[in-house]
Amino acid sequence: MSAVLTLMLTSCGKADAPANSAPPPAPVEAVQIGAANGSETLTFTGRIERRREMDLSFRVPGVMTRLDVEAGDRVRAGQVVARLDPTGVAAAEQRAKADLERAERDMARARTLFDQGFVSRQRLDDSASALKAAQAGMSAAAFDRRWASLVSPVEGVVLTRTAQAGEVVQPGQTVITVADERSGLVLRANAPDRQAGRVKVGDTVRVDLGGGAATVVGQVLRVGRSANALTAGVEIEVALPPSAQALSGQVASASVAVGSEVGAQATRVPAEAILEAKDRAASVLVVDAQGKARRRAVTFEGFEGDFARVSGLPPGARVITAGAGFVSDGQAVLVVDPAKLPAVAAR
Repeated sequence: MSAVLTLMLTSCGKADAPANSAPPPAPVEAVQIGAANGSETLTFTGRIERRREMDLSFRVPGVMTRLDVEAGDRVRAGQVVARLDPTGVAAAEQRAKADLERAERDMARARTLFDQGFVSRQRLDDSASALKAAQAGMSAAAFDRRWASLVSPVEGVVLTRTAQAGEVVQPGQTVITVADERSGLVLRANAPDRQAGRVKVGDTVRVDLGGGAATVVGQVLRVGRSANALTAGVEIEVALPPSAQALSGQVASASVAVGSEVGAQATRVPAEAILEAKDRAASVLVVDAQGKARRRAVTFEGFEGDFARVSGLPPGARVITAGAGFVSDGQAVLVVDPAKLPAVAAR
């Protein structure tokens, strides 16, 4: 295309016209800007999950002697799903109990001696502090004993099982993952940051579940406030209707209609129309009512494939695309169709 335009401009320069006659208009291509604030469909892919999914783990280390559920099993709130060998926990509790009894005896002895004037106030205060520490140790041991049994906090279904009976588990190590079935299904997806900024809470979303399942209509629940440092994606959470026949972990695609403009007068133009772009400052050539090219400053919002997003152009403006680099501000131009360019060049 550039070679054709160069040929056209060269042909115009070699015309045997009188020296005082105006040069013929330069042939260019142009696009007309439509009305701002139209609509556009954005698509993204994500994973379906229950809104509340919990990784269950023990608070203390030990040998897991029981694990009574498998992936897919239903569980009740308060149901014991796994147990640790109680030997270690029981020994820790007995040790804490002995420390508490010793501290109580020391405190009673120190108080008697203080009342008789045989020990100082500091000795009495030290005994009181030791007693408080022993009481705290006893409470911690009792708490650990309760956590030797793993209990489901919700009524739901087991999604994954990541350990087996007989294994040594560490504090915080996930044993099973449970989904609260009373919490709804959501689609969590990472959308490009420039797209996510145009999605609003409450927007209607069409979710394609794939595999021959029907498309369902959801609603945007949450749009992240920051982009992932590695993927530059922003998390979007979409609530699915109760009727959605989907499984946790299933991959689905979603589409949402959004305003196609970033700003009040933003629009898309072919990337080749951009003459200069530095940070957010850019310029394009538009064709005025007299058929002349006029340089116009615009605000550059970024590239989207073969297009550039800019603001500052009024609806109806004709932006020069092919040939913009061969004409100057104020030069007369002739807007032609691409198919007609060879014919015009041959004149």
